[in-house]
Amino acid sequence: MENIFNEMKERGLVYQTIYEEDLQELLGKERVVCYGGFDPTADSLHVGNLALIMQLVRMQKAGHTPIAVIGGATGKIGDPSGRNDMRPMITQEQRDHNIQKIKAQIESFFDKNLPNKLVILNNDDWISKLSYVEFLNTVGLNMSVNKMLSSGCFEQRMENGLSFLEFNYMPMQAYDFYYLYKNYNCKIQLGGSDQWANILAGAELIRRKENAPVYCLTSPLLTKADGTKMGKSAGGAVWLDREKFSDYDFFQYFRDIEDSKVKEVFCILTLLPLQEINEICNVSGKDINKAKERLAYEITKLVRGEESANEALRQARGAFGGDVTEMPTMECDKSNLNIIDCLVALKFASSRGDAKKLVLGGGIKVDDKTVSELDFVCPENGFVLKKGKKNIVKVNVK
Repeated sequence: MENIFNEMKERGLVYQTIYEEDLQELLGKERVVCYGGFDPTADSLHVGNLALIMQLVRMQKAGHTPIAVIGGATGKIGDPSGRNDMRPMITQEQRDHNIQKIKAQIESFFDKNLPNKLVILNNDDWISKLSYVEFLNTVGLNMSVNKMLSSGCFEQRMENGLSFLEFNYMPMQAYDFYYLYKNYNCKIQLGGSDQWANILAGAELIRRKENAPVYCLTSPLLTKADGTKMGKSAGGAVWLDREKFSDYDFFQYFRDIEDSKVKEVFCILTLLPLQEINEICNVSGKDINKAKERLAYEITKLVRGEESANEALRQARGAFGGDVTEMPTMECDKSNLNIIDCLVALKFASSRGDAKKLVLGGGIKVDDKTVSELDFVCPENGFVLKKGKKNIVKVNVK
């Protein structure tokens, strides 16, 4: 049996773990159950979640059984890790809707024909059945408040006032791991490096209560060169759902990432063999653009399907090759032909104020001519709109 731990190490996917040699030995000799968690804070996952999905996919392909836990219970609290404020609360109806959407998204990545099929669970199914005293007796006796507070995941919330509600997030996630160990013999929790304290709490709880060897393994967060999280665009999060983020914009997001991050993103978000990734990325100068185009294509194909990836590639080449017939197209109503209204309507600007700054800064071109007047009116017969160097669309007027 191929030891998936070795591949993860080679691809740079092992950021933190415990008892590393024991974990490596376990994954080389035994088919295990592992899990990762996803809170239903929105009706779509985003690029940041994709890294965890791909870890679970790799585990399945290596013969292990992946569990995806959707946080119907933990989502009622919201993870305070790295936040300055509380997450906004949503209704149970919204949460149920989000859970169904997210469940379908996650399922689409996994092979349904393998014997070790993906298992999807909702932690509200077991946490809601617990009495509070039972929960405290199970978890509370085995978790140190001092250690929780020193872990760092509450640090930013402590400055503005950590609520008791948020304080319960870590114990609840720890209980998830305990429940999965007891009921599914789950021995590994996977996650991003920002989840280390929460994941470690679960592993320590099981080791204390059951004297059982379980493990946690985190991967590096997807970050830009400046260290900030990857997965944000000018319009907000880079969603996996095409209704929230178009195929073309999704493709372009990865086509435009920094040169220094190309190989790392290939390793984290694609299943291409490492040798092939090295060959693709072993380029210099302008040839890095070919590697970035391939990266964008592979991730778009993975998330949106081959047909969508082919169409996005065609549109991108049309936009940057100057072929109007191949460019991505958008529609603008005749009532929005004033350049400010047009930019807002097409979401090239987040507000009228933002649109005015773009125009006055010389960042907007219509039919390859820079627009400098705020009262400029776009042609009624259609036009090519360009924002900076990377956002180019053909606009049809209706």
